[in-house]
Amino acid sequence: MPDLTATRDLNTLSATDLAGALRAGEVSAREAVEAHIRRVEEVNPKLNAVIFTLFDEALREAAAADARRLAGEALGPLHGVPITVKECQGLAGSPWTIGLTNRKGQACAEDGVHVARLRAAGAIVLGKGNIPQFMMSSECDNPVYGRTNNPWDLGRAPGGSSGGDAAIVAAGGAAFGLGGDIGGSLRNPAHVCGISTLKPTSRRLASIGAFDPNDRQEAMPAQSGPLARSVADLARVMDVLAAPGLEDVDFSVPPVPWRDPAAVDVSKLRIGFYEEDSFYPASPAIRRAVREAAAALRARGAEVEPWQPPHVERFLHFWLMFIGGDGGEGLLEAAAGSTLDYRMERMLKIARLNPLLRGYFRWKATRSGQRVIMPYLDIREISLCAYNRILEERRGLVREVMADWRQRRFDAILCPPAPLAALTHGSTADLGPSHAGAAYYNVLGVPAGVVAATRVRPGEESDRPETRDICLAAARKVEQGSAGLPVGVHVAARHWREDIVLAVMGALEEHFRAQPDYPLRPPI
Repeated sequence: MPDLTATRDLNTLSATDLAGALRAGEVSAREAVEAHIRRVEEVNPKLNAVIFTLFDEALREAAAADARRLAGEALGPLHGVPITVKECQGLAGSPWTIGLTNRKGQACAEDGVHVARLRAAGAIVLGKGNIPQFMMSSECDNPVYGRTNNPWDLGRAPGGSSGGDAAIVAAGGAAFGLGGDIGGSLRNPAHVCGISTLKPTSRRLASIGAFDPNDRQEAMPAQSGPLARSVADLARVMDVLAAPGLEDVDFSVPPVPWRDPAAVDVSKLRIGFYEEDSFYPASPAIRRAVREAAAALRARGAEVEPWQPPHVERFLHFWLMFIGGDGGEGLLEAAAGSTLDYRMERMLKIARLNPLLRGYFRWKATRSGQRVIMPYLDIREISLCAYNRILEERRGLVREVMADWRQRRFDAILCPPAPLAALTHGSTADLGPSHAGAAYYNVLGVPAGVVAATRVRPGEESDRPETRDICLAAARKVEQGSAGLPVGVHVAARHWREDIVLAVMGALEEHFRAQPDYPLRPPI
């Protein structure tokens, strides 16, 4: 058996294997925590992924965990496992600024419900991961903590908004991270950092316990979820997060039982797939990853057939209206007196445009061939009556999509998690709504996850044609120099069927791990 006390071994073990070694006494909680602290101290100066640490407290908790084991006490399923949590998550004594300078110095009074559950299961929190301001970007940069870098390429972003946690998990500084997702904020960082994640069904988990200026809208609640280096780890963490017992904490938690992914027979599933949607074309490596995933599932006996998601642009419009239907008032209120990130400032200016200027910019964009940016020019403050009409239209189109899945007997959908690999720093200012493909599944409200798949090969960085569209031209520029970067595959299923998502992801992980260009660990 390898020496598990060697730092590198402990930092590359899956959370599931590490938890087993800890429970068996093959390694102590103190050794595990010390190994991960050393790794954070080694890589964080380059990454700036962990922006608040609890190292002394973590070592005390590790000593207490070891004492419990030696005393023969009952141990939780995550006994001694070192983790990080997203900056917005409630963690007693920690900051939760979401990148707003007016919240510096404010400390969270108590653990949020999901952090409390993980700690009760034995997990030990090492610190908090960085986020973009407002948690509304596919980069990870803010005026409070600065910029986080991707462990695969320091010149690129680790995704957003759970970028800090994804970066440190990928780099081996935490066994898993706790993030959140309202428009791809778990799935995008997992995709670009070469790890895996799960966004649960909307309202699967309690929507309280984290600071979110968008929580005044309830049409599309953010969902907490894990980021990890293996699909088995996601299932293990979700066993804790989705266990019964939160009904008295949050009335919106549904009485839908959590299902075991191990009970799913992937060979009996019907799966739809698409290599790109009709809105934002995907890079060659991402299309290849989806094709390979479809072939791998067919080889296991699953029925896999092409499908195209309808209403992608309309669903993006719904997403933008749910987030920005107040004209950005909630974000401006939260940010009063704060230094604004230039990307957020631009977004808020668009949201506050008066109707005449909005019409002028739409006309100008149409004349100059700017197709992708158009949905952003529809962000505007809307009346309660208009908001209710949008909700009703969304309900109708969601019913239409789910009826189509039922008619085709689809158990799951396979598709790109994003159209691009890791973004170059600063590029989101011109990329437009490149998150539309992920946000589609937030609007549907279904569970969706990302599994690490492959890396961009030399010669397949881009086949995007030259264009007048500023967003697609920016995407072409981002693709240059992307060889070697990780990409993932996106899996979605019907409401409450996280077990199917995880089972399909597990089958794909088994396939991709056997391939030579699987993103096993970043070079940092």
